Amino acid sequence: MTDVESRSKIVEAATRLLQEQGIRAVTTRAVSETAGVQAPTIYRQFGDKDGLLDAVAEHVMATYVAAKTRTADTDDPVADLRAAWQAHIDFGLANPSLYALLSNPERAAHSPATTNGIKVLESRVRRLAAAGLLRVDEPRAVSMIHAAGSGAVLALLGQPSNARDPGLADAMFDAVTSAILTTTPPVRDPGPTTAAVTFGTVLPDLPALTDAERTLMAEWLTRSLTHLRSGH
Repeated sequence: MTDVESRSKIVEAATRLLQEQGIRAVTTRAVSETAGVQAPTIYRQFGDKDGLLDAVAEHVMATYVAAKTRTADTDDPVADLRAAWQAHIDFGLANPSLYALLSNPERAAHSPATTNGIKVLESRVRRLAAAGLLRVDEPRAVSMIHAAGSGAVLALLGQPSNARDPGLADAMFDAVTSAILTTTPPVRDPGPTTAAVTFGTVLPDLPALTDAERTLMAEWLTRSLTHLRSGH
């Protein structure tokens, strides 16, 4: 068995144990028996249990993000965002131990798969902005959606499974979208904030501008949005 094959078997075995029995079940002995490898192979491949758990979290997150990336968009960016939100909630509730690993800030900060997941969210928010539906700038919208989604999952996981509020996730989605979205469809006069956010989405594609001019215009837009949000 090659190192690649043994590594794959070990990660798959650890993932199965984690999903079926929780994090305490992921011991070197249990993983080696499930994967059909010797314990020293695990230490050589991953260093220690934390290294193995990092690999498991990355594997699961990468698989989840790849599935989200393959999901076809519709002509309704709000409906697509809601579908992605629900997929996130369902994933978290179905994989509580894995979600706890993925929610660890130290792991997330060094996770390519987590970074790719944020990029998928950014692309969905970009579609909202391009449609003139955002009342806040894109980074703020991404941060609010990400925080609300993670918070909703953690709050639900903190409740007994038979006593969870079935409407909490939907209520959180409605709350965050009411804070970041304008009227749907956009009104004829969207107001300066929406206009500035929408213009920012097309700025990189405007012709006949130098890089310096694009940078300066982006700075002006950011400054304007800051003042608009502060009420000045």
